[in-house]
Amino acid sequence: MDVKTAFLTRELDEEIYMDQLERFVVLGQEGKAGFAVNEADKCVYYHYGGGGRGVLMCLYVDDILIFATNIEVINEVKSFLSQNFDMKDLGEADVILYIKLIKSVDDITLMQSHYVEKILSRFVYIDSIPSPTPYDLGKIIRKNKGLGRDQLRYSQINGSLMYLAGATRPDISFAVSQLSRFTANLGDYHWSALERVMHFLRGTMSYGLHYTGYPKVHKGYSDANWISDADEIKAMSGYVFTHGGAVVSWRSCKQTILMRSTFEVEVTALDTATVEAEWLRELLMDLPILEKPIPAILMNCDNQTAVTKVSNAKENLKSSRHVKRRLKSVRKLRNSEVIAVRYVNTAKNLADQFTKGLSKKVIDAASMEMGLRAT
Repeated sequence: MDVKTAFLTRELDEEIYMDQLERFVVLGQEGKAGFAVNEADKCVYYHYGGGGRGVLMCLYVDDILIFATNIEVINEVKSFLSQNFDMKDLGEADVILYIKLIKSVDDITLMQSHYVEKILSRFVYIDSIPSPTPYDLGKIIRKNKGLGRDQLRYSQINGSLMYLAGATRPDISFAVSQLSRFTANLGDYHWSALERVMHFLRGTMSYGLHYTGYPKVHKGYSDANWISDADEIKAMSGYVFTHGGAVVSWRSCKQTILMRSTFEVEVTALDTATVEAEWLRELLMDLPILEKPIPAILMNCDNQTAVTKVSNAKENLKSSRHVKRRLKSVRKLRNSEVIAVRYVNTAKNLADQFTKGLSKKVIDAASMEMGLRAT
């Protein structure tokens, strides 16, 4: 559904309240349409009437995506919305926010091949020679100390890549995260690295996230790369979560605090990942149409010391207060069964490519595990 004239504004003569005032609630109309807001994500609304009749609404500005247990419920919601708001019924969802939804009986694929083609054509890379990887693992990007290049064009390309990296292409997240740091003053190598991402996309335009519905549990992976920043001596954090056969959340970012060991950077990365795990679990817990209880989210970490210290609350830790607080936070979530922490070999850690450049063989294998494949 699309809300018409959502961006047109005018002066209002009456007072507007987002919540009904006390003593002014009409009996039987406390929730108006009967929808409740998800406490983890205020853009998600749900209504569950029992008997298997449930519906979810996801809002993004003037666009509404409706999910329900059957088509009758969807039609009822559409009818109610159309009676109260000037809306356009766009029918069964096939594209939303530049993301294509390709559905079959048993699976669904999210892809942005048309968006990739658009930015490649716009910036004249549509006929470029494909690159095997999005990032040259043999080089480290440094600050530019010479004359700067075309900052505007660089920012335009990188901005387009940032949306793609956060929507359906986790395989370019690390490269885009690195390149985003140099928009103020970039040199020849930064341009070369940016073009490498575009060349990589040229050869992987048809990639999409393929969801089969299994396994039905969340899995999380956390990783860190110590002193990955050649100029600021900062570590990289990365995490990724899978559900239903593909990734549902991921991030590649620079840590904000200087650390003194691989253990400290791994704990910091694990803490960042568990914050996301807690949010994901709260999102699911507040959806009544899902089976309860929601099991603890399994967090995989490839640092044995970090896993051991998280599991042993009695062990003393000689680290800074920042690390101690992060370790305490992870332990709290583990003890409350929000997460479970397990050691995983680096070769099987899906978050590894969010903290460093890797070879084509490793990236291809990880992409398959993340449900990212050609369609």
